Amino acid sequence: MESLEALEARVAAQRENLPEMYGKVDFSIKPERFVDNPDEQSMRLNDGDDSTRRRLLSDPETVARARAYTMLGDNTSDAYAALMPKYGFRGLIGMLTQACDKGVENVPDAPEELVAFIREMEATPDWIDMSLIEEGARVSRNPMATLSPFVVRGAFVATFLNKYSALPMALTGTLSHETAVRRIKETASFFTTTSLPGALERHGPGFKSAAMVRLMHSMVRFNVLRGSEKWDVNVYGIPVPQVDQMPAGTIAVFLLAFQMMRAGRTEFTPSERAFVEFNRYRCWLLGLPEDLLATTPQGIYDAMTIYSGTLRDGYDDETCGALVRATMAAYFPKDHSLKNRIFNFLERSFSRVYFNRQFLKGDKTGKAKLMGVELRPYDLPLFVSLALFIFGREKLYALALRTPGLKNWADRRLIDKLNRLLVDYGHAEYTTDPSQYHDETIREQHGHAKAA
Repeated sequence: MESLEALEARVAAQRENLPEMYGKVDFSIKPERFVDNPDEQSMRLNDGDDSTRRRLLSDPETVARARAYTMLGDNTSDAYAALMPKYGFRGLIGMLTQACDKGVENVPDAPEELVAFIREMEATPDWIDMSLIEEGARVSRNPMATLSPFVVRGAFVATFLNKYSALPMALTGTLSHETAVRRIKETASFFTTTSLPGALERHGPGFKSAAMVRLMHSMVRFNVLRGSEKWDVNVYGIPVPQVDQMPAGTIAVFLLAFQMMRAGRTEFTPSERAFVEFNRYRCWLLGLPEDLLATTPQGIYDAMTIYSGTLRDGYDDETCGALVRATMAAYFPKDHSLKNRIFNFLERSFSRVYFNRQFLKGDKTGKAKLMGVELRPYDLPLFVSLALFIFGREKLYALALRTPGLKNWADRRLIDKLNRLLVDYGHAEYTTDPSQYHDETIREQHGHAKAA
């Protein structure tokens, strides 16, 4: 694991290494978003127990690491994204696509930043157990095919609960229904693709998707930070820091670890270990460091607690509420056939309950009503009915996958389902066009932050 001194030096070096992106950033500050006082309100896990957060915040090195990751981008991908003025964002995507498909050595006049980007992704660290990756992908295919289509909207909406981490999405035009649909489908497409057989191998589609996601995040940082009037680093820190990517990449593993701890279990089963390792590798391909990718249930729980426990609680309806409403109102299916209209109605109702149960537990502030996602009379009965079907089907597949003579058939069925889902999701663009950035939205949120 990287020492604290090396980590802090790497954070500070971003200004000198990439002045065109970070030249105006003072990395010695503690942004407003970062809270290290246990008596101040944070986005801590709403499980009714604050002892873990207080224990973690009492350790100076743990707090210093969390603060450093709040100000850390993706050095390798950022350097490539910073070439946008020279090559244009489509030019960068084109070269990256070619490098993923044919090898960076076959990209004519490949810039050294692209070479470094690809070589870093190819150099799998020894703390990743590659022998478990394919098994972990196989384990993930069942929930991805049976459960994910019904929860991806609700899980995506959960990333908009906090104004400090949600603002970059507002700046990239995600406040519109059309853009919300595209972002949901890109996210769903990435996680679905990476669960396919061999997807995370060097020339697999998951490897390529991870590279595209990294570049997209770096493009967001580049476009947001180019003009200092568009982003208040003293308030928000770095756009899309490494630590903000951890919840989306590890949410399934966290939920598993949390359930295990509540049941008194401390060790993963072999299939659970494979699932954890698969998620760690996928996150590593996205640029996350080892320090954010724990291996034990307690370590995973602690990592998520220190993230949510140092992210200051902050809700702004013009950012958070608008993003939630746009996402919940979006029409997800590819066409308006009767079957798809019915699915959209049921899925949206299911996602509404899922979001309230998983991410607004014990909501006593009326935030669900303020956001426009309060439960309607028919939501819970639909949720219960659908849950019986969805989880029943998932358990049947799980049983088949453990049964000799059935497991290969069941896995093929799940692969077919995933491929059909990818057709529905369409081609993921993984781009961030600077023309979509809304300066007025930025100025308004900038003003709200200062007023607060």
